[in-house]
Amino acid sequence: MFTGIIEASGVVKKIVKTGTNQTFWVESHISHELKVDQSVSHNGVCLTVESVAGDIHSVTAIEETLNKTNLGTLQEGDLLNLERCMIMNGRLDGHIVQGHVDSTAQCISVAEKEGSWEYEFEFNDKFAPLVIEKGSACINGISLTVFDVKRNSFKVAIIPYTYNHTNIKQVTAGSTVNIEFDVIGKYILRNSELGR
Repeated sequence: MFTGIIEASGVVKKIVKTGTNQTFWVESHISHELKVDQSVSHNGVCLTVESVAGDIHSVTAIEETLNKTNLGTLQEGDLLNLERCMIMNGRLDGHIVQGHVDSTAQCISVAEKEGSWEYEFEFNDKFAPLVIEKGSACINGISLTVFDVKRNSFKVAIIPYTYNHTNIKQVTAGSTVNIEFDVIGKYILRNSELGR
């Protein structure tokens, strides 16, 4: 479980394809602190650390993950948002994030607002019941508050700290991002569908 508060940016140093899987070697200032078998969020995707060598760690994404996320489009040199799993004795600064990406979304606009940035994202409208005004969504692993919610789109406002410390600064109109909707909303929707 994660909070959507990004700890570090990692640089993809190497990608190796083996069958339908892809292994990523990622360099970051937290890599040397990771341990094999540890769960780490990479652009919002929970992946298991397979090896650690100095400031580089490796993780593998299987075909299912590559098909549902933007990890399959990564290239060497790309930035990843990284977050280690939540420690259960601290504050929950973002919202409850599982690291189980629901889908990808497309950025349809970016506007600079004299000190902040406004992004608009379009998503598959089958997820519309999971998005509410001033609710939470996780974009590339970043916990964000959504507004101007429409059937298949919403906006988020990005403060300078988030812009400078995550890969959101590389997202432009046309970019594909990972999106995870609020797990509490998923449970409520499921219960209402079952008539409970």
